[in-house]
Amino acid sequence: MPFRFQRFTIAHERCAHKVGTDGVLLGAWADLAHARHILDIGTGSGLIALMAAQRATQATVVGIDIDKPSIAQARQNVAATPFAERVTILENDIRAFTDAEGFDHILSNPPYHTETLLPPDARRARARHTAALSLPQLITHAARLLSPEGMIHLIIPTAAQNEVTTAATHLGLHLVRLTLVKTTAQKTPRRTLLTWQRTNSPAPLQRDTLVLTTPEGTRTQQHQTLTQDFYIR
Repeated sequence: MPFRFQRFTIAHERCAHKVGTDGVLLGAWADLAHARHILDIGTGSGLIALMAAQRATQATVVGIDIDKPSIAQARQNVAATPFAERVTILENDIRAFTDAEGFDHILSNPPYHTETLLPPDARRARARHTAALSLPQLITHAARLLSPEGMIHLIIPTAAQNEVTTAATHLGLHLVRLTLVKTTAQKTPRRTLLTWQRTNSPAPLQRDTLVLTTPEGTRTQQHQTLTQDFYIR
């Protein structure tokens, strides 16, 4: 079934990576103020690219992916929205992708499972595992495409946070924002939202925690506020 948001609908039955909470969180959380040229790496259904286009009304957005059926469906999703003229979906591997202008904001909800046992479906494995492209490799290629003063926004497993931050630091990127994501207040964080910036004058690190669900199983006020421009109430 398509996933309906306030201003667009995402069909994802042909996509290797389905619509999920992680993508919605990243698309709503990333600070896209004054964004001009945005890249969504591993765009899948085009969800994050469309969320970015809705929020950054003056920006052009490029979504790239290596999965042909996902690309075809993302293009159909984009074409049916008010943002179609500003969003381009490309079939491309981030390792070979170039852009002469460079991007001032790069977003990605990357593959995150690293278990040895991969799903039997090759497309699903590629979409959900880091075997083809490790998280340090991802941030290396993102940094290569980043404009001066640009920002990289990721949602990753909290367990991978130190590995990715070490890689980013070696590339001269500064961690400027970090949000630990908890399913409930009592649980330990399993996801982390992170923003790095290429700058000679980094701002002090902003650090907080996002709790998604109340004890009753409903979205917290914090979660509702973050996603209020997207979810249909």
